[in-house]
Amino acid sequence: MEQEELFLKELTDARGVPGNEEEVRAVFKKYAEPYANDIFYDGLGSIIAKHVGTGGGPKIFISGHMDEVGFMVTQITPEGFIKFQTLGGWWGQVMLAQQVEIKTAAGELIHGVIGSKPPHVLSAEARKQPYEVSEMFIDIGATSADEVKKWGIKPGDMVTPYIEYRRLNGSKFLLAKAWDNRIGTAVSLKVLENLAKDGHPNVLFAGSDVQEEVGLRGAQTSSHLVNPDIAFALDTGTAGDTPGMTPKEADSKLGEGPQILIFDASMIPHKKLLDFVVSVAEELSIPFQYTVITGGGTDAGKMHLTRDGVPSLAITVPTRYLHSHTSVIHEDDYHNTVRLVTEVIKRLDHDKVMELRSY
Repeated sequence: MEQEELFLKELTDARGVPGNEEEVRAVFKKYAEPYANDIFYDGLGSIIAKHVGTGGGPKIFISGHMDEVGFMVTQITPEGFIKFQTLGGWWGQVMLAQQVEIKTAAGELIHGVIGSKPPHVLSAEARKQPYEVSEMFIDIGATSADEVKKWGIKPGDMVTPYIEYRRLNGSKFLLAKAWDNRIGTAVSLKVLENLAKDGHPNVLFAGSDVQEEVGLRGAQTSSHLVNPDIAFALDTGTAGDTPGMTPKEADSKLGEGPQILIFDASMIPHKKLLDFVVSVAEELSIPFQYTVITGGGTDAGKMHLTRDGVPSLAITVPTRYLHSHTSVIHEDDYHNTVRLVTEVIKRLDHDKVMELRSY
């Protein structure tokens, strides 16, 4: 496996549900340190790497988010099963019979599987309905609550999906857990590396926020701390290139470039910034796709409301099977997102930012 893939594997293998992102934070710090003048944190644990360019110009903030959708232990039954709370948006149909890992306070990993009543004992009508998440449980092979406690499990422990990173059959399609949003975090780190090596005219803040999946919380605190002139959220977006999608739903395809959000449920992007990013992509023949997300948002939803308002935009990597144990991205989309964001920031000098922020 090449170094670039090992980097992506390390990010996606790390476990980090909302409020419990320390493994991902450690990976971010490891890769950011060689290129950062300073690394600091907000009070919730979002991490930010600062690099001062040659011009010492405006403050540009780019950020993914560290957290992945997952679960939290809430109860141990007398028989030794685990009841749990979902963290982030889950669709019940993708959860049953999936493997998970519980991380104890001591750092031990306990393997389990999400279970339910078997369909054989359900009525014909009940089998037609989605199974209630509240009725699901995690089976870890224990026989009593005392045995579970001896293994170190207690309420509040983090539960994450279990899946192995892999390249799908020698293709450019990459399968892993937590692409949402380790791929945005990877983009943030690679752009920091590129600009530290190549130079840029501003003060770059490359970060990764906590608790995006439960309400864009880390972006609110990190953006307040950085107080940027321009901000970009780096995230994932839905792909529409699988069977059954309508023409309206199929506006984005894997392998055809990063998505530039023109609307989502958390914000309307800054028009001049949007037009500027599109012009850079067109100038350099970087493929991109316009996209709309009506039922969700990104960290840009909090970034643009920081202090007196910050021109903001979300740039996302199209992803199949979001908010499940297993998701798929295309390698070229990742590289083109890194290239686009790198080239945009190179052009965001003092004069350009003043132009974008003038009304």
